[in-house]
Amino acid sequence: MTFLDGILARKADEVAARRAALPVGELEARARAAPGPRPFALALSRRGGPPRFIAEVKRASPSAGPIDASLDAPAQAKRYAAAGAAAVSVLTDGPGFGGSLEDLAAARAAVSVPLLRKDFVLDRYQLLEARAWGADAALLIVAALPGEALRRLVDACSDLALAALVEVHDEGEAEAALVAGARVVGVNNRDLRTFRVDLAASERVLPMLPADVLGVAESGIRGPAEVARLRRCGAANFLVGEALVRAADPGTLLREMAAAG
Repeated sequence: MTFLDGILARKADEVAARRAALPVGELEARARAAPGPRPFALALSRRGGPPRFIAEVKRASPSAGPIDASLDAPAQAKRYAAAGAAAVSVLTDGPGFGGSLEDLAAARAAVSVPLLRKDFVLDRYQLLEARAWGADAALLIVAALPGEALRRLVDACSDLALAALVEVHDEGEAEAALVAGARVVGVNNRDLRTFRVDLAASERVLPMLPADVLGVAESGIRGPAEVARLRRCGAANFLVGEALVRAADPGTLLREMAAAG
């Protein structure tokens, strides 16, 4: 069993428990009554455009372990927005990342930039949660969604007016994302099966995306050097988490990375 397999098995049990606690009909009503989402894709940059950053709120990760257990999600989101982040990513997975849907709602109340719910989404129920708790976009991971599952959730995002950030790791997954209708594709430089990080994943995959599809480089971006390197392969958007959470001044680091592009 890979790391990802274990996470997905746990996540399926979590979703079943939450569905039992809050029936889908009630959740659907909450989601439909929520304010309209902000335009996540419009906050990003097309290939060759100025660099844009999706700054991430997380307290831990399976690969890094604890990062900052006491992190204040809305305060961190405010720091990011003040420093020019195009969007904020909020981890809502508890066991692996120390996050929650409450973090998402608190960040929504704190900032006006678009929010991404980052979690291991397996079911439309989680997309309804994303809308009900204030997300404007949701992460869909190709490696976690075999067969027609990915297309169903891409379509469900569209139905709920959520942007879908479809995450891939290699060329084959990128092709699957495009076939499923992805319009924003994130290239995770971390292999979720092994947790190994290699920026070459973005260097291989981002140039193969159609010009009208937005690409996002994810993971392994620690500062200006990585941004400058990935800009050379056409990267325009960057999702950065651990480096910002560990930074003494995340706003300064964000501005330094933006200047590197």
